[in-house]
Amino acid sequence: MNANVTVVGQLARDLVLVLDSVLPEVGASGAVRERREQLGGKGANQAVALAQLGARPTLVAVAGDDPFGDVLLEQARADGIDVSAVVRRSATATGLIVEVLQEPNRWRYLEHLPEPVLLSAGDVTQADRAFGTAEAVLVQLQQPEEAVLAATRRAANADALVVLDGAAPDRARDELLALADVVRADAVEARTLTGADSPQQLEVAAADLVRAGPRVAALAFAEGNVFAWRGPGPNVETLTLPFGDEKVVDTTGAGDALVAALTVALLRGVPVPDAARFAVAAAGATVGHPGGRPALLGLG
Repeated sequence: MNANVTVVGQLARDLVLVLDSVLPEVGASGAVRERREQLGGKGANQAVALAQLGARPTLVAVAGDDPFGDVLLEQARADGIDVSAVVRRSATATGLIVEVLQEPNRWRYLEHLPEPVLLSAGDVTQADRAFGTAEAVLVQLQQPEEAVLAATRRAANADALVVLDGAAPDRARDELLALADVVRADAVEARTLTGADSPQQLEVAAADLVRAGPRVAALAFAEGNVFAWRGPGPNVETLTLPFGDEKVVDTTGAGDALVAALTVALLRGVPVPDAARFAVAAAGATVGHPGGRPALLGLG
């Protein structure tokens, strides 16, 4: 099943610097062991993962009108992503995310994502065609609230599977939860969204989220993920899945792979427990290399 999936989120130039040692002190220099420059940002990472899993992704995002934007869009096309809905903002530099990684999994991000490279409600409206044929729409809540609301409403009106990634802003929380089919939050976002941080607390919080509107909730904690979904009748079921025993080099992008895989599995009609396990496996397949670019070919 090659589903049409629209991703509303960030596109950026990803620069990953892997260090052999600690960061140099102020006024000193240090050696970089490995350097990767690639298509990145949460939206692009999710779109790449979707394409690798057999979906047909369309990306709604903003790139600058600089040469880096040209390069990233060409990479996205090569990855099988429809970029016709990507806005090219004039007189704007494409967003930049620098990751400094000290193995294992000790990362720092330096981000240059000013307002011009974030989506506006107008950008979402102009991307109307991207929603018309979408069977699922992934909306990243790290984008401005007006754009998030516009995209979520448009997806719900199109009767697409609405997948929200992040912590809903307080003012729009009730409406977003009512419109969502799936809600996903990483460990930091899950604490912001629910106030819970232990697996036991998150099981209760995830079940409460499902009762508030979504049919599936996926909340991360330090050692794994909690999934909740609507069972038969009024019942809400939960499943806690710890992380696997994969060697962890860098957790960057693991959540993006999880969201993409969960979406693909649900579109295929896979029962939620099996979809959850598939999503966690996709996250595990992403943590073994530096940077957030997914590596899911062959997984689906």
